[in-house]
Amino acid sequence: MTTYHLAQLNIGRIRYPTDDPRMSGFMDNLDPINALAEASPGFVWRLIGDGDDATSLRPFPDDMLLINMSVWEDVDALHHYTYKTAHAKYVGMRKQWFEAIEEAFFCMWWIPAGTTPTLQDARERIDHIRAHGPTAFAFNFKQRFAAE
Repeated sequence: MTTYHLAQLNIGRIRYPTDDPRMSGFMDNLDPINALAEASPGFVWRLIGDGDDATSLRPFPDDMLLINMSVWEDVDALHHYTYKTAHAKYVGMRKQWFEAIEEAFFCMWWIPAGTTPTLQDARERIDHIRAHGPTAFAFNFKQRFAAE
C-alpha cells in the first residue's frame, strides 16, 4: 500500500515589485512564516529558489506572479498551518500585496510519499482546476478528495 502526501500550489500576482517598500510587510515576514511552516506538524517540504524562499522563481509568463509550493502529510495539517497559526494574519492581509485573481490561484493534489512535485506538475494541476473545477486530480479546501 502506497502512502501519500499532499502537494499544494498557491499563486499570487503581486501589486508591486518585491523590492518596492510597499511590499516590505510581505517580504520582511517570509523568513519567519517559512520557519513556522517548517516547524508545523505535518510539514514535509517547500519549494525554495535563490535565497530561502521561492520569490525568485517565475515559472509563469507573467513576471509579477509569485508562487508557493509545499508538501504536507495531509489536508488537515496544511489547513491548520494556513488558518490556525500566525500565517492566518498574512492570509487576511493578502489584498495589501496581491491583486485579486479571478481564476483559481490555489490547488492541492496527492503525491506518493517521498516524491517531490515539479513546477510542471504544479502548472498542470492549476490549469486543470481552472478548466474543470475541483476533481481528484486537483482540488481545494472546499472540495477535498481522498488519496487513492
